[in-house]
Amino acid sequence: MHLEIDRRDIRRTRLVPSSAPKELPTSHIVMRLESAALTSNNVSYALSGDMLDYWGFFPTENGWGRLPVMGFGVVTASSCDDVPVGGRYFGFYPLGDHHVVHAQASRGGFIDAAPWREKHAMAYRSFDKAESTPQDDAILILRGLFLTSFLIEDFIRERQNFGAKQIIITSASSKTSIALAHCVQRSSNLHVVGITSVGNATFTESLGEYDQVVTYDNLDTIEKTSSIVVDMAGNQNIVGKIHSLLPDLIAHSASVGATHWNAERSNTPIPAPRPEFFFAPSQLAKRGKEWGREEINRRISDALAIFIDSSARWMTMRHTRGAEAVAGVYDDLVAGKVDPSLGHIVAFD
Repeated sequence: MHLEIDRRDIRRTRLVPSSAPKELPTSHIVMRLESAALTSNNVSYALSGDMLDYWGFFPTENGWGRLPVMGFGVVTASSCDDVPVGGRYFGFYPLGDHHVVHAQASRGGFIDAAPWREKHAMAYRSFDKAESTPQDDAILILRGLFLTSFLIEDFIRERQNFGAKQIIITSASSKTSIALAHCVQRSSNLHVVGITSVGNATFTESLGEYDQVVTYDNLDTIEKTSSIVVDMAGNQNIVGKIHSLLPDLIAHSASVGATHWNAERSNTPIPAPRPEFFFAPSQLAKRGKEWGREEINRRISDALAIFIDSSARWMTMRHTRGAEAVAGVYDDLVAGKVDPSLGHIVAFD
């Protein structure tokens, strides 16, 4: 069974019966999805599914999409000599109970070699062998979004912070924003401003990752100095207001997430500079060529371990099992009803 999403309206879902083939073509495997994370990142995947071809990862019936999730899976059947039954792997899976992969062995595990996957970034196609550890849940929740935040900070620092003195991060209570604030605090002297709702302000302040927390209805308290804006909310109205409040002071504006995906759209143009979409796989590929894959993986792993340790202060895991219950967690994420202090780990069985 798989959860599928209406590509025209991400609020509409359906649970579709599905089963693995009884006979596998050569070099194919079947994996049981052991556990996966559901975060606001997944909502962003759904929203940009056509633009960035996330719906192309796991093709299904026209008009519907299978949501990519980061998870651990176990091989239950294999016709690939290099990927034996029983192996456990971390990677992107469709949200469901199983996944069929055309596997090609790699140094750390295997890649999805299906013809329709060739155009996708290697970061989305790789499955890495993974032994079970006490930090598995935190890795599921944080690894993918931390990678994005690590690469944003690296992109900004590579450009000498665009000469700015502060960084303004919207949707500050989201885990991707928290991770970005954490990375910036460890690697630069930028003043870190988090923008959040009144309801999430106390939580966001308690994190200790922001130098200043500002609510959406109090934006005029932001210091008038050279700034970088990183929009995790996808809210054109908010970005426009920030740009208007800081005329000629925006050194760079980046668009990353879409936690406010259902916010009312504005036709009012955003004052220059125009926000630039940040695509993490491009920066990852660039650093992979410059530093080598082993070195970039080492740096990310070391930084992630520190962030995981710090997240234990504020994040509580919640486990959800069963297809209908998992669909309910997705619905809550789309509706913005999820407590930012919770990390949702899901499984279909």
